[in-house]
Amino acid sequence: MSFEEFVQGCWLRLLRTAWLLVGGDQAAAEDLLQMALEHAERHWGRVCRSGDPERYVRRIVANAANDRWRRAVRRPGRPLGPGDADPLAGDQAHALAGWGSLIRALAELPPRQRTVVVLRYYDDLSEAELADVLGCSLWEVKSQASRGLARLRAVAGVEAERARG
Repeated sequence: MSFEEFVQGCWLRLLRTAWLLVGGDQAAAEDLLQMALEHAERHWGRVCRSGDPERYVRRIVANAANDRWRRAVRRPGRPLGPGDADPLAGDQAHALAGWGSLIRALAELPPRQRTVVVLRYYDDLSEAELADVLGCSLWEVKSQASRGLARLRAVAGVEAERARG
């Protein structure tokens, strides 16, 4: 498979993952994915030998997103607003009405939990695959997923209460 075929086949999936990992910031997601794809293109032979190029690039994206969140802690940015664009707007906007609340809820999670939740439940990686992608133990993946889901449920409950009154 050529690099161009690879990008055409998985660009949107990887962009959605990046978008979720960076809290709904379309420009940051595009920058993150562009950086990951540039790296993959420079090392395309090695990426192909990995057996799963998309997984390889997803790992670059996840690690870069975590680095971005670490830097953000030291240099706070603007809070996520309800008008933030998403990379899927347009034809599919009606199908994504709930994404704003999802992004706000994900923004409440620490970076590692956010990464685990997005890659596990959005990208549908198994716990073992996720441990391999993140270079951590299976126990850590399970722990981070459990804590992340519990936090998402708590945030969802608060949002539901606000919506009621």
